Amino acid sequence: MKRPGQKQQLGILTRAELEVMKVLWQVGEATVHDVVDALPKQVAYTTALTMLRILEQKGYVVHAAHPAGGRAHLYRPVAAEESVRRSHVRDLVDRVFAGRAEELVTGLLQDEKLTRAELESLRAHIDSKLAAHASGKPGRRS
Repeated sequence: MKRPGQKQQLGILTRAELEVMKVLWQVGEATVHDVVDALPKQVAYTTALTMLRILEQKGYVVHAAHPAGGRAHLYRPVAAEESVRRSHVRDLVDRVFAGRAEELVTGLLQDEKLTRAELESLRAHIDSKLAAHASGKPGRRS
């Protein structure tokens, strides 16, 4: 149950829902036809409409009447891309790695071909977290 002042917990997106969200995050708002045209894989209008309605039920998007009138609606994201990404990573860590983020990071370092620049960026993030922890201001998990 949601407590007053508590953010709504959004459900995890399917691959298809994520593709629709990527379109909306990129363009800001779109009609169903716009989404169909922008998706990397061909989908039927009714399929895109169903996905948008499900995303609305899940709390990811809202719709409003198209300003030009007619039957078309404009859909826009209300969930920020970065927030959704963080939520999905947290879910992955919790479900697959039993809450042990270190195992995920170690696996990525061992299995992915990271460039020197990517490794240096990761080092900078880790150094920043260590510095915050040392100063008594650790992040969400310490």
